[in-house]
Amino acid sequence: MQITPTDDLLQIVQTAPIGICILEAATLTCEVVNDQFLAIAGKPLDAIKGKFYWDAFAEARRWYETALADVVSTGNTFSANEVEMTLIRHGREETMYVTFVYSPVKNSEGKVTKVTVWVLDNTPQVLARQKAAENALALQTVNERMAGINEQLNATNNELESTIEELAAINEELATTNDDLTQTRDDLQRSENLFRSIAVNIPNSVVVVVDREHRYVIVEGDLMERLGYNRIDFEGKHPTELGQTERYLAPKHLYDRMMAGEKFTIERTGEKGENYVVHFVPLKNEYGGVDAGLIMVIDVTEIKQAEEKSARLAAIVQSSDDAIISKTLESVITSWNGAAERIFGYKAAEIIGETIYKLIPPDRQDEEPGILKRLKNGERVEHFETKRLTKDGRLIDVSLTISPVKDQQGNITGLSKIARDITERKLDEARKNDFIGMASHELKTPLTSLHAIIQVASAKLKKSDDKYLAHAMEKANMQVKRMTRMINGFLNISRLESGKIIVEKQSFDIGQLIREILEETRLTVSTHTFSLPAAIPAVVAADRDKISSVLSNLISNAVKYSPAGSAIHIDYQLNGLALTVSVKDQGMGISAEHINKIFDRYYRVEAVHMRNISGFGIGLYLSAEIIKRHHGKIWVESTAGQGAVFSFSIPVG
Repeated sequence: MQITPTDDLLQIVQTAPIGICILEAATLTCEVVNDQFLAIAGKPLDAIKGKFYWDAFAEARRWYETALADVVSTGNTFSANEVEMTLIRHGREETMYVTFVYSPVKNSEGKVTKVTVWVLDNTPQVLARQKAAENALALQTVNERMAGINEQLNATNNELESTIEELAAINEELATTNDDLTQTRDDLQRSENLFRSIAVNIPNSVVVVVDREHRYVIVEGDLMERLGYNRIDFEGKHPTELGQTERYLAPKHLYDRMMAGEKFTIERTGEKGENYVVHFVPLKNEYGGVDAGLIMVIDVTEIKQAEEKSARLAAIVQSSDDAIISKTLESVITSWNGAAERIFGYKAAEIIGETIYKLIPPDRQDEEPGILKRLKNGERVEHFETKRLTKDGRLIDVSLTISPVKDQQGNITGLSKIARDITERKLDEARKNDFIGMASHELKTPLTSLHAIIQVASAKLKKSDDKYLAHAMEKANMQVKRMTRMINGFLNISRLESGKIIVEKQSFDIGQLIREILEETRLTVSTHTFSLPAAIPAVVAADRDKISSVLSNLISNAVKYSPAGSAIHIDYQLNGLALTVSVKDQGMGISAEHINKIFDRYYRVEAVHMRNISGFGIGLYLSAEIIKRHHGKIWVESTAGQGAVFSFSIPVG
C-alpha cells in the first residue's frame, strides 16, 4: 500500500531547516524536494524533482549507490557524518562536507515504499575546525619560535629590537586565532540552534541526544511533556541524577548498542494505546568513533490508524458486488475493483489509464459530458440507468451512482462511480411486460364475444317481463366493461414500456370532452353528484383519447374513494400557454407517506378501510405517463380524512 505525503507533511518538509528529498523506493525518482535540499545541492528544482536520483547526483553515484540500494532492499537506515564530497554546484565543482541519512519509509507489510534523504551542510563547521587546527599548529610554531628568541635574547641583547618586532607580529596572529576561535564557537552555537529547530519542527516527536555516559545533552520536541521530559531539568544530567534509575535501566541495553555503533529502530505502545517508533542513531566523528547518540521518538498513531482505515476501505471496495471505479475530471480511470473486472471483463492493468469512454457505446458518448458538468457543480448522479460495453462487445444495462471526490479544502479532485449490472432485471421486466401484453391481448377476444352476447341478450330481455334477468344482464354488461378497461390498462402498460404508445395530437375543446365523460359517468353512477363550472372556450392540441382516459381515471377514482352522497367537482383553467385540470373529491384522502408514491406503477395504499376497494395500481401510473408524454405534469394535494385534489397541466399548443 502506497503512503502519499499529505498537505501538512509537505508543508513541514518545505519549511524544515534541513535539506529533505523523498524518493520513490521502486524507481528512486525524486518526488518531493525542499528549498534547503536545492540550496545544498546547488541545482535547480527541475534538475532534481521527477528525476532519477543518480542522474541528479552522478558525481556521488559510485560512492553511495550501493548504500542506497541496501536501504531499499533491507529497510536499514544509512547515514554518513561530515563526508567530504565533490559536487557540481551551480555549474562548477565544489568540495563540501555534508552529513546525510538515507531513511526508509515502510508500509504496513514492512516493505520499503519510499526513502527520505536528510542532508545537513557541515562545510562551515568542518572548515572552522580545520582552521582552528591550523591555528593551533601555527601557535605551536610561534611558541617554538619564541623559545628560540629567548635563547637569542640570552645570547645577545643586540637582537632585542628585532625580537620585539617579531612578538608584535605574533600578537597579531594570536588575535586572529582568537577571532577564529570565537567564530568557531558561534558556528557551533548556530549548529546547535539549527538542530533544535529541526527537532521542534518534526511533528509528534521528541529528540534526545546523550553523550557516551548517557547524560542528556539535548532534549527537544513537541512530545516532551507527554513523555515526561523537561529540557531545563534534564540537559547536562544523567538519568540516575533525576531519580529515574529504574526507568533508565530498562532501556540501558539499547543505549549501549547505540554507543557501540549500531543504528536500529524499535516500536513501542503507550499507556493509552498510542503507537511510537523509536530510532537509535549513533553520532560518529570523522574517525569513525561514536561521540554521542541520538534517540528520536515519533508518534505514528494517526499513520497506523490511517493505514488500518485504508485497508478496511480497500477490502470493502474489493469485496463489493458492484463495480466501484474512480476517475479523474478528464474521465481517465484511476482505480478498478474486482466486481468491475467481472462485470466489464477488463483487468485492472488493461483499463487503468484509459478513459471511461472505452465502456460507453458510440450512441451514448454524449452522456459523459453532461454527467461531468453536473458533478463539477458538486451534484451527485444517482441511479442513472443506461447501457455500457463489455470487453467482448456485449451491451449490458447498468445503474450508475456517481459522486464527486473532494480534498480537505473542498476542491473536486476526482470522481467515484458505482455501477450495478441490471441486465437480468431489465430482461425480467421485458419478459413480464411481454407476458402482460400477450395475456391482455388474448383475453380481449373472449371478452369481446362475451360483450356482444350480453348486448344481444339485453336487447331481447327488454321485451321480457323478467325484471331480474334484465337487471342482472345490465350488471353483467357493467362488469364486462370494467374487465375490458382493466385489460386495456395492462395492455397499455405493456405498450407504454415497449415504446409503442404514440401521442397523436389534435385540437379539441377540453370542456366539451369533460362534459361527454360526465354524461357517460352519470349513466352508471347515481351515488355521487358532479359539478363543472360554466363552459368557457379551452381549445388544446393533445391526444383526445388519451386525455379522455386520464380524466375518466381521475373521476372514477374520486367516485371509488369518496362516500356515497358526496360531491365531486371538476374544474379547468387556461393559464397563459398551459391548461390545468383538477378533480376534487370529499373522500378518505391520502396520508403524506403515500403522496410521493401514488403515481408509481402497481402502487396501492394498503389500509384496512381500503381492502374492499378493487384496483391494481395501474390507472394513476398510466395517467402520469400519458401526461409526461404531453410534456406536462400531474400531482395530488391531500390530507388523510379530508379528501383529495388530483390535478394535471399540459401545454396548450
